Amino acid sequence: MNPSETPAESESITQTAASRQAQERPLIIKGARVHNLKNIDVTIPRNKLTVITGVSGSGKSSLAFDTIYAEGQRRYVESLSSYARQFLERMDKPDVDFIQGISPAMAIQQKNTTSNPRSTVGTTTEIYDYCRLLFARAGKTFSPVSGRQVQKENPFTVIDFLFREFEEGSRFYVLFGIPNRDQKVTEELDVLREKGFTRILTADESILDLSRDEYTPQQIKRNVHRVLVDRLILKDDREVRSRMADSIETAFREGFGVCYIRMRGGDEHVFSDRFELDGMAFEEPTPQMFSFNNPFGACKHCEGFGRVTGIDEDLVIPDPDQTIRGGAIAPYSGARFSDNLRDLIKVAARYQLPIDTPYRELPKTVKDILWKGRDEYIGLNSFFEGIKSEFYKMHMRIFYARFRGYSRCPECDGYRIRRDAQYVKVGGLHIGEVCEMTIGHAQEYFDKLELSEYELGIASQILYEIRKRLKYLNDVGLDYLTLDRLTNTLSGGEAQRISLANSLGSSLIGSLYVLDEPTIGLHPRDNTRLIGILKTLRDIGNTVLVVEHDPEMMKSADNIIDIGPFAGIHGGEVVFHGPFPDLLKAKTLTGRYLSNKDEIPLPAIRRTATNWLRLKGASEHNLKNVDAEFPLGVLTCVTGVSGSGKSTLTHHTLYAGLQKELGSYSGKVGRFKKLEGIHHIDKVEMVDQSPIGRSSRSNPATYTKAFDGIRDVFANTRQAKIMGFNAGDFSFNKPGGRCEACQGEGIQTIEMQFLADIELPCEACGGKRYRKDLLTVEYRGRNIWQVLEMSISEALEFFVDESAITNRLQVMEDVGLGYLRLGQSGNTLSGGEAQRVKLARFLSFNDSGHTLYFFDEPTTGLHFDDVNRLLKSFQRLIEIGNSVIIIEHNMDVIKSADWIIDVGPEGGYGGGTIVGTGTPEEIALIPESHTGRFLKDLLG
Repeated sequence: MNPSETPAESESITQTAASRQAQERPLIIKGARVHNLKNIDVTIPRNKLTVITGVSGSGKSSLAFDTIYAEGQRRYVESLSSYARQFLERMDKPDVDFIQGISPAMAIQQKNTTSNPRSTVGTTTEIYDYCRLLFARAGKTFSPVSGRQVQKENPFTVIDFLFREFEEGSRFYVLFGIPNRDQKVTEELDVLREKGFTRILTADESILDLSRDEYTPQQIKRNVHRVLVDRLILKDDREVRSRMADSIETAFREGFGVCYIRMRGGDEHVFSDRFELDGMAFEEPTPQMFSFNNPFGACKHCEGFGRVTGIDEDLVIPDPDQTIRGGAIAPYSGARFSDNLRDLIKVAARYQLPIDTPYRELPKTVKDILWKGRDEYIGLNSFFEGIKSEFYKMHMRIFYARFRGYSRCPECDGYRIRRDAQYVKVGGLHIGEVCEMTIGHAQEYFDKLELSEYELGIASQILYEIRKRLKYLNDVGLDYLTLDRLTNTLSGGEAQRISLANSLGSSLIGSLYVLDEPTIGLHPRDNTRLIGILKTLRDIGNTVLVVEHDPEMMKSADNIIDIGPFAGIHGGEVVFHGPFPDLLKAKTLTGRYLSNKDEIPLPAIRRTATNWLRLKGASEHNLKNVDAEFPLGVLTCVTGVSGSGKSTLTHHTLYAGLQKELGSYSGKVGRFKKLEGIHHIDKVEMVDQSPIGRSSRSNPATYTKAFDGIRDVFANTRQAKIMGFNAGDFSFNKPGGRCEACQGEGIQTIEMQFLADIELPCEACGGKRYRKDLLTVEYRGRNIWQVLEMSISEALEFFVDESAITNRLQVMEDVGLGYLRLGQSGNTLSGGEAQRVKLARFLSFNDSGHTLYFFDEPTTGLHFDDVNRLLKSFQRLIEIGNSVIIIEHNMDVIKSADWIIDVGPEGGYGGGTIVGTGTPEEIALIPESHTGRFLKDLLG
């Protein structure tokens, strides 16, 4: 110890040094054996960005989530009090020998688990909570009658008004009204006289003196005559100002909050120290007043949902590109109700309304007149109320049903909050209008927001928090989302990036963040911003662990761990660990693709189409009256930045429109004018990332029908025939050979009331799904349960002579899913895996052709080598006469397409147009195309 140091100082220095050493200690994992990991050891540096990569199914997620994150969570839970732990699900220790240096861990995965219809982007990111605080503290309330600001007056604001509006030397009276305490006027006058108020000012400014008998009570009227407090001359003098303040304060007090100022020979001005104006009493703003999740702030009509069952605007105005005069309003198009249209045209001529402008381009004020009415025109809302009043007539009920659907709540205009909360504005907008903005526009609004010095003193910290969160959301490429967008409508990638932005907004340090492919759903243009976000998370003092395949992310990483060499039982090893430059020299699959030793080749030729689907006038969401042509018999990629309108064009409009024409599709179809070329296809299939089955019983074997062949094989064994078992007995989905205690699930779910349900292996069968006697039946030394535990790759070798089984399973292997277990529950598959299982099923059908397949980002979770396999599967579909349309950001898939439709140029309001169409080489020459810019570099 230094002689000059005290023992306390020495101990503090020692603790600081120990803390610093702990902060720099790496994360050490030894003997990890979770799932297919083969007893691996790995060291991860602290406060660095580490990327874990490898082929699909190699064990990346097993290391990142099931080992490292799970142990971090378990240790955090163990650190809580015994009281807190009883409310949390018990967390088992991962199968690992030793983990040292782990921090509190947070996982940000590609899952959108929110189903709450009240949850929005704004509430999830806490931006809405800060907005509520901002509007409650710095908002100004405006009267809907006069548009004037509602303020609580006091003597000083009244004096300021007088000096601002009138010249010095003006004479005026300070007055208050004759109180009405349910007493006669004479009694009130007696009370006033006792208080010393003896003068009454009449309408003609004559004064009645209550101290004399020169008046009669009948002369005095409560609503006309005022009690005179003082007669004053406006003068900028300290003594005069003091007297004015005292007199006005007296008037407020005696007048129960209302003071009158009458100028000599002029007008009377009313001031109130209550929050009211134009005869209306207003609620003083509080944060709860702006909450649609609180009964106090929610609209009473829609209960805070913003939508009610009523008239669907899309059905009333089926083509928003038509004009009012041209027949845009469907209910008025017939002769029966044409009088309403004539009334509307008269009102339009009187007020010069632009009824020859397409409905889509009409300003909100004109649309309000159209729906709410004016003068002799009753409005669509009242029109349909009139129809409802005649529901005793069958044809009226049928007419009304044609236009019924979900519509914006008429009480709150769809803003969810009570009407008077919309009278409070900041920067000229109320909170509902702010939440209708995209994140990009909201960032611009708040950056330019000008507040007074007093308001800034109140709201500067609130504004800082809002701006910071908006910046992070913009940086992760979500500028196209609106703040009122429902969270349950977000994709997994969007939900993950919102969670990432939330983590940055919380400014936590010393934590371990584990992310699952954050670049999914992100155009290459936005990758740089996302990488910058992750580096910021690292630089403020966190360890960032990313499971990723994106080459740009790997280049930016401090450290890379490559798991492999292959998938399933052939993976689970650390094949490379080090910086990116060293990975380029490695002989791993990842290293070979990154160094271009292996590559996804360009197709030898670009196919040309002879038949086309032509979609005209698509105008759903942000699409701007788009005309698009989709070639058939080729591989088509729909590209563009996030939020540009790709899914709206492809899924919500083209796919939904085709389904409605070809089948019994009952979902909502995006608006369009015409769809041509349908006769060229027989059916359409959507291969998206939804689960392969709603039940936990669904698995790859049952979904691809391979399990039918497996059950037949076991039923044909000599032992099965002796015991009397048939193919049905080998099914765990129906009574027979299955374990009835768990009904073939293999697990039993125990309800814990207010605790999380616990899933435990079935005690009767030990988790093996079948009765013990049925498990004695074996084929080549394996029983049915052991077969279901096999990976698809193992099963292909095991059933090599059974073509009915291998034909179904080989396609699974071809699309890179050989590592999946045959009996793996469908609800444990990722979105990308579920999509490829569906693809394999279609490939196994040996379709005769003329089917149009839609894929939504099929490369989710895929390594370069898996993408190569996937492209070969697409080519197989096309070679037998089918067509494939893919929404994709992966440049290797885009460069391999025969035709590209690039949507954009930006997201949200800045998108919704076709930037360019053509081959990849042609798109690369379009300067406005963000996709073309990256294609140009890739194609050289």
